[in-house]
Amino acid sequence: MKQVKIQIPSLVENIRVVESFIDNSKDAFHIEDDIYGNIMVAVTEAVNNAIRHGNKFDKDKNVYLSLYADQDKVRFEVEDEGQGFDYTNLIDPTAPENLENPGGRGIFLIRHLADEVEFQKDGRNVQLTFLLPVPSTDSDSAVNGAELHSH
Repeated sequence: MKQVKIQIPSLVENIRVVESFIDNSKDAFHIEDDIYGNIMVAVTEAVNNAIRHGNKFDKDKNVYLSLYADQDKVRFEVEDEGQGFDYTNLIDPTAPENLENPGGRGIFLIRHLADEVEFQKDGRNVQLTFLLPVPSTDSDSAVNGAELHSH
């Protein structure tokens, strides 16, 4: 398993650092475009939540972003230095009474885009797992599979 970690101060403009981190991982781990799109939206949303809700925009607090890559999946872990939150008791943004609320969609969106979402450390840590298609055994993808191991 390969692992990459960065930490960023809790400033909204640092989302672009996260975007380039994800761009680099797309190339490094051969992530397909459709999965890449899901990763970009879900991970930047998770980091945005960590900056906004977790660390309350306190630039002296950091957000830690880690990437763990296997052949069949990538896992992004986002952790903040805030108080945590009750992730078991979230409102459903699709319920009729909540449709007008501006908030509450972030985690719903993350859960929809990632294959697995897990919270730890009282909600200060969220892990987003994205499954990667395993190359099939026909001759074309056997060549691609070989390239995967050469990096």
